[in-house]
Amino acid sequence: MNRTIRSLKPYPMEELNRIKAELKDKGIKIYDFGTGDPKEPTDPKIRQALIDAVPEVSQYPSVAGRKELREAVSRWFLNRFGVKLDPDSQIIPSNGSKEAIFHFPLVFIDTDIPEKNKVIFGTPAYPVYERGTLYAGGVPVPVPLREEDGFLLRLDKLDKSLLEETKIVWINYPHNPTGATAPRSYFEEVYGICRDYGIILCSDECYTEIYYGEKPLSALQTGIEGVVVFHSLSKRSGLTGYRTGFIAGDPNLIKEYRKGRASFGVATPDFIQKAAEVAWSDEEHVEERRKIFNEKRKIFIEFFDRIGLKYLYPEATFYFWIKAPDGMTGEEYAKHLLKYGIVVSPGVNFCSGIEILENRCSSEYFRIALVPTVEECREAVSVWEKAHREL
Repeated sequence: MNRTIRSLKPYPMEELNRIKAELKDKGIKIYDFGTGDPKEPTDPKIRQALIDAVPEVSQYPSVAGRKELREAVSRWFLNRFGVKLDPDSQIIPSNGSKEAIFHFPLVFIDTDIPEKNKVIFGTPAYPVYERGTLYAGGVPVPVPLREEDGFLLRLDKLDKSLLEETKIVWINYPHNPTGATAPRSYFEEVYGICRDYGIILCSDECYTEIYYGEKPLSALQTGIEGVVVFHSLSKRSGLTGYRTGFIAGDPNLIKEYRKGRASFGVATPDFIQKAAEVAWSDEEHVEERRKIFNEKRKIFIEFFDRIGLKYLYPEATFYFWIKAPDGMTGEEYAKHLLKYGIVVSPGVNFCSGIEILENRCSSEYFRIALVPTVEECREAVSVWEKAHREL
């Protein structure tokens, strides 16, 4: 087996699937707040667009994808963020964001230049930033995110020598798993530091459309040069199974990524692209999804306040980042909840592989994803309250 693969712990979502299967075999009703895959139905007009576009003869999609889709994305980005993107030179459709994030370092990490091969990201984190770096032969540099910093990745606190050796910085706001958001001043500061040190700024923006107040920002609102953003319809439109998104930004970086992408991937099938075009062109279904997530959010804000669990107040995403009761780790509390069929993600699931290997992986936090229906959330709260009393 590849040495890199051997060094990694099992992908967290795969481990959750195993645990859920065991609970099911025991006949325990499962309330799954683990994997970020909400149950709300995909909007009918999006599904119909896909059905109508299924061809009689199937052919390979191109790397560039359908021009109509790129134009729809360009219009959406202008309307949403006020940034005009050229659909031909600044946008590439992707199979969701995961594969695009994973593949990005393969194109831009030059293993022949070891003095510029580091990739910085904050932890806790989406595991793919580190894994894509490792497979590309780069050096991952996990930086712990602090509650006192609002879980923001503070490049200004890092050594200049490290920044000089860094090729890519990953930021992710609104943030998975904490739900933290970032102000405009933060984006401006990070952009300036990356420009000063010749670092590519990669911004994972998959959660910008799940918010409950002020609209989250895009890194491209600060600047284009040296910046690439990653978007997806998985969370915005509930198309997790469709695998459709895009990357956009600096035309020179997009050009290089497109050349590299021809070796390992293409756009999604044309019929999925047609459905994606409809999704990016409509806001009504997104507004409805936000209302549903907000209803779930209110259920858990009231519940956690009532039983005394501390959490980061979620301004965006459909996640809660919660502290376990005093004297317990997030993992211990998660194991206790499992006995009652409540599935959550311990904070250690979002540690980097380096932290695990160096025995630096521990967390008092755990994450819940507002995946079940509103009614299931209400039902789960009563079960959870019983579990909490019986600690």
